[in-house]
Amino acid sequence: MGNRNKNTGFATRAIHGLGINKQPEGALNPPLYMSSTFTFDAVEEGAAMFAGERAGHFYSRISNPTLCALEERFAALENAEAALCFASGMGAITSVLWTFLGAGDEIIADKTLYGCTFSFLHHGLSRFGVKVTDVDLTDPCALREAISDNTKIVYFESPANPNMRLVDITAISAIARESGAKTIVDNTYCTPYLQQPLAMGADIVVHSATKYLGGHGDLIAGMAAGNADDMLRVRTEGLKDMTGAVMTPLTAHQIMRGLKTLNLRMDRHSASAQVIAERLEAHPQVREVYYPGLKSFAQYDLAKRQMRGAGGMIAFELNTDLDGARRMMNALDLIKRAVSLGDADTLIQHPASMTHATYSPEERNAHGISDTLLRLSVGLENVEDIWADLERALQTLNISAVKPKAA
Repeated sequence: MGNRNKNTGFATRAIHGLGINKQPEGALNPPLYMSSTFTFDAVEEGAAMFAGERAGHFYSRISNPTLCALEERFAALENAEAALCFASGMGAITSVLWTFLGAGDEIIADKTLYGCTFSFLHHGLSRFGVKVTDVDLTDPCALREAISDNTKIVYFESPANPNMRLVDITAISAIARESGAKTIVDNTYCTPYLQQPLAMGADIVVHSATKYLGGHGDLIAGMAAGNADDMLRVRTEGLKDMTGAVMTPLTAHQIMRGLKTLNLRMDRHSASAQVIAERLEAHPQVREVYYPGLKSFAQYDLAKRQMRGAGGMIAFELNTDLDGARRMMNALDLIKRAVSLGDADTLIQHPASMTHATYSPEERNAHGISDTLLRLSVGLENVEDIWADLERALQTLNISAVKPKAA
């Protein structure tokens, strides 16, 4: 494989990776290697592979040719030295964190995280002697005050799930690096097409590839990318020995198919979400809209600085109570009530009772997740059809329950 595509555009790298690969039998796509194990021509060859003295595949829990093809292609998109495949987004997150954390270490995490990540940190890692400290990482000064010699990792999402808070990746990464800590960013919402945290100083990015990378709601997967040494450690420690969260070759094949249209889909998701966010903001029964593409968004300037586009995710609160929010959601027809995101289908969910139910009510209040917050994943349908469904459902709200819109 050559490096003829090293300086090519994102779409070209998404389809071809960094080189022009000649596949067996002239196939257009990489073969699907459905094999758990691989044979050796001699005992010495196998011994050299196990010792790390020779490259090659010997067992698909460690590596597989189909997964390697995806890893090379994804590393090219994140401008990383190396990447790794996992069975799920949580498989990626837990494998990475188990690799670099031990008893007595500290991880500083942003105050708003995906519910299962929050649960893993506070109900999982903390049971094994790892100190978990929640810090408002939208304020770099807060990190500077909280970080210590025991801090090994600074972890956050940007935008954050579900309330769309942004973190200044460049500023936070610089502070972490000064203290010898690694910065790990969950880049699921943006994908490498809209945001590249490694270029801003982060050490590792993690993704739920279930979402936009796959793009069609038909697989569960995770990805991570970073420098070659870190990814080798995660492969041989966190993935191989601690979680075993191994992606199947068929899933890798499906994700490579999804990557070929990633930039087209993200442009469409972003364009449609911008229209929907603007109309929601103007609607009398919507109290607040959180979307990085709105000029009213508190971190609009930061979004313009570190994101190529605002993405397909919108969070909003209605001028009603919890019962009214449920009634509005239940009135939707085209838009489906479902967790997950990044599909061709538009999906809506209620974080407090669904994805972030692992938070206690007090924790949700402290972490900016209200009982009336809704999360909308804008799909690829005609934008006027999406809006027509939302507008009709909004009309079902009880006008007498409307609260005054914030100034």
